[in-house]
Amino acid sequence: MPAERLANILVIEDDTAMRELVVEALQDEGYRVEAAPGGRAGIERARAGGLDLVISDVRMPDLDGLDVLREIKAVTPSPHVIVMTAFGSIEQAIRAVRLGAYEYITKPFQIEALMLAVERALGERNLRARVAKLEQEAAFGRERFGALIGKSKVMQEVFALIARVGASSASVMITGESGTGKELVARALHQSSPRKDQAFLALNCAAIPEQLLESELFGYKRGAFTDARTDKSGLFLEADKGTLFLDEVAELAPALQAKLLRVLEEREVRPLGATRSEKIDVRVLAATNRDLEQGMQGGSFRSDLFYRLNVVQIALPPLRARPEDVRALAEHFLNTQAVPAGGRRVRGIAPAAMRVLEGYPWPGNVRELVNVIERAVALADSEEITEADLPAHLKERRPTDLLAGAVARNLTLSELEREYIERVLADEGGNKTRAASRLGLDRKTLYRKLDEYGKSASTPSHGVAALPEGGGGGGTGDR
Repeated sequence: MPAERLANILVIEDDTAMRELVVEALQDEGYRVEAAPGGRAGIERARAGGLDLVISDVRMPDLDGLDVLREIKAVTPSPHVIVMTAFGSIEQAIRAVRLGAYEYITKPFQIEALMLAVERALGERNLRARVAKLEQEAAFGRERFGALIGKSKVMQEVFALIARVGASSASVMITGESGTGKELVARALHQSSPRKDQAFLALNCAAIPEQLLESELFGYKRGAFTDARTDKSGLFLEADKGTLFLDEVAELAPALQAKLLRVLEEREVRPLGATRSEKIDVRVLAATNRDLEQGMQGGSFRSDLFYRLNVVQIALPPLRARPEDVRALAEHFLNTQAVPAGGRRVRGIAPAAMRVLEGYPWPGNVRELVNVIERAVALADSEEITEADLPAHLKERRPTDLLAGAVARNLTLSELEREYIERVLADEGGNKTRAASRLGLDRKTLYRKLDEYGKSASTPSHGVAALPEGGGGGGTGDR
């Protein structure tokens, strides 16, 4: 059976005979059909969700059909709607289409014409769903997902997990060191979900004193305590139908952990001083840079709350574990920097400076890289960031494991050879004679290899381009 025939259809029609005729015809075609005798009942059913198509009359005694259409299209995700009426007019048809109707049918109609319209509407809906799924799947292999950037294998796996989990309402625990971009993951999850048009609210649990955090989360009523001069709704109520991101959730006090657990389990919140609870529909995303499993063992974090928040876990790697992403990140941050006061735009990063950036372990992760690029732009006296514009501690010589770095960056043997040759050449100031001697090559072989690298300049290099004999480090490199 085609996927369209597995669709759930709601028929809203106050005329009993017409309603039964349409329902029976749809059921004969194999569709799953429900019926509502009026507009208000139809809206209530549509808000419950799970519908693919609504067929609605326009003239109904309890509510105008175009008002019904408007309410149904406000549901997320909204079903397609076919409008039918015995009092058709061009103006009314245009208004219905503008309000989101897929098709407008005038009574009396042949039942075959209605079935054809149903088939078209469901076919188009399924096509949209397939396109959306392909777009999400295509994110695996891109270098960007929302504001996240990374071509490394570990980041591609993060992108794929965001695409898979985004459409659900499951709670997600985002883990990783400070500065890795946990809030960016939360925002990408929100934007990948059906809640993307609703509120996304973020709260750093470590930034607010414990005595204020409860009212910030759950709200309060006027008079609940001395300074409660007005009602405060709280973030859970403000984020209703949307997403609430709790950063540094490990900092929650035990009493607040218990109250948060109750809200997550009961799906309702009671502001301080209120006499009754209010139902909420909020997706909760949490983040931490601490080991919560160790916290559970030590008694500082409730295990039941951990399992409620940790339905799916997304672990963000530190920047030192994905050095092949440094170049793209640095260039992105450079492009987003404001023009300095002098009006001169810094447009690039010199090859020698890029080597410094790629060789640094970044203990402060992406946040530290942003800071370094911002500082370099402020100090640069040319259109290119040079080594002189970088902080001294980045340029300190550190023992490095070249092979371990190559493995982490997934370099091929030829790429590793090219990078090593280019680095030795740069270290020798561009002098090919001395570089060939250090490499154990004759000059002719070195020239041939450099010529090959030059011909493949369209392929991004991890090092620098050939320098003139005896030249310094002032060339344009692989840029």
